[in-house]
Amino acid sequence: MLGALDTRLLYAMRTRFHGRAAEAVMRALGRAGEYGAVWLAIGLILALAEPDRRDAWLVAGALGPAAIVLNYAVKLLVRRPRPVLEGLPPLGGAPSSLSFPSAHSTASFACAAAMTRIAPEAAMLYVLAAAIAIGRPYLGMHYPSDALAGALLGTALGLLVPLP
Repeated sequence: MLGALDTRLLYAMRTRFHGRAAEAVMRALGRAGEYGAVWLAIGLILALAEPDRRDAWLVAGALGPAAIVLNYAVKLLVRRPRPVLEGLPPLGGAPSSLSFPSAHSTASFACAAAMTRIAPEAAMLYVLAAAIAIGRPYLGMHYPSDALAGALLGTALGLLVPLP
């Protein structure tokens, strides 16, 4: 039953609110989220902007790429293949054929959670994390549950990682 709901949600995300501009934005967010790059960049910028919290920002930014490694270990255990919707090919590529959980979501929510621990006003970064996560099923790269699981895993990681 949950699998059918996941597929129906994925189909809805792949067929609604699509247009050149929306797809371009989601692709750009996907590229920015690759390997946690946007989060590493944000961490570096904030480390430069706030030398007194430099080490914490660097750890929080590096958490993005580190979360990708943890995420891949989970993917290897679960081994869920990426979704296939007849007549709706994915609108992007991926480094592996494994889907669960979404690495983009894991890295994004891990960093948003860690950065919010450093500075509560950084909570606005959850908007970026959510946009990156939503983009994965929107582009057909993941089931919605992959993005949700990544968000939960990432949030846990961001709340648990020790910050200097």
